[in-house]
Amino acid sequence: MSDETKGRAQGAWARLIAANRAFEEYYSRTYRQSLAREKRDEEDFFTLVVLGEALGVPDPAAYYNAELLPFIFEDFHAWHRRMGMPRTPLDHISCC
Repeated sequence: MSDETKGRAQGAWARLIAANRAFEEYYSRTYRQSLAREKRDEEDFFTLVVLGEALGVPDPAAYYNAELLPFIFEDFHAWHRRMGMPRTPLDHISCC
């Protein structure tokens, strides 16, 4: 394959990638807000499931959920504020 052919192939590939991004942006624009809201709701539910035992909800899988606690500490403050709790409901986690 000559250098000219390689250059045209790379240019066509770059245009194809750019067109793909443009179409993806066009079609996802109308649903972006609802998809973000759904993702946030799923993350809130996940946090509630992981912290269920600490909040007083009996959970038979609490032993396994303890392994997931480090993953939710980063967003814990935002989560309890979204849930309408002005202060942290847990004694062992202080974020406020």
